[in-house]
Amino acid sequence: MKKIFYLLISGWVLYSPQFSYGSLIEEKNCSACHRLSKVGKEKKGPDLFYAGNKFQSAWLEEYLQNPVTLRKTGTINSPNFLKGGLQNLQQHPILNKNDAVNITQELMAMTLPGLSEEQINPLTKGQIAKTKYEFERTFSCISCHQSLNLAGKPRGGISGPSLVNAGNRLKESWVANWLKNPKIFSNKSRMPVYKMDNETRLRFTKFIMTLKKENLR
Repeated sequence: MKKIFYLLISGWVLYSPQFSYGSLIEEKNCSACHRLSKVGKEKKGPDLFYAGNKFQSAWLEEYLQNPVTLRKTGTINSPNFLKGGLQNLQQHPILNKNDAVNITQELMAMTLPGLSEEQINPLTKGQIAKTKYEFERTFSCISCHQSLNLAGKPRGGISGPSLVNAGNRLKESWVANWLKNPKIFSNKSRMPVYKMDNETRLRFTKFIMTLKKENLR
């Protein structure tokens, strides 16, 4: 009987966000808007159980202190998704620097095991031009995502998150895995699973990593 009791307690601790992750995440009630494990119903905010795979820590620290809108139509689970633009979006709470640093450290520890790490070589100028054409025309990525045109100006759709600063926000290995199979991270993802060979997918990954806010003009 005692053995069964301990097994039940161990399982509850393992799947409970309050015990699995840091105390500041619990204190700030992040689980009210974000899933902290793949178990359970998806919420209005983006999932955070793979935040350590996805985000660069420097960007995350800055975001938590100065939140910006990444998806103007809201997240797919938001009640205002595609219904009203910026005026209906709920702004993320602003944290002080100390809290932002500590929560970032906690979030960096939240990862999915078993994601592949692939070596991605830098792109030549010719590869950048080819990939940009495919990004805009062949696969029509800008129908959903904003990116930078040749003049350094944002252009593109708003139903997906902006990629204008993707090179500072996202981790390269996460982008490569996302393009390969977004369903790893979310069963409700609206991201198409493109029929890309590995060479094209890795070129796209490297191209997305070149999109940085400092290139805005």
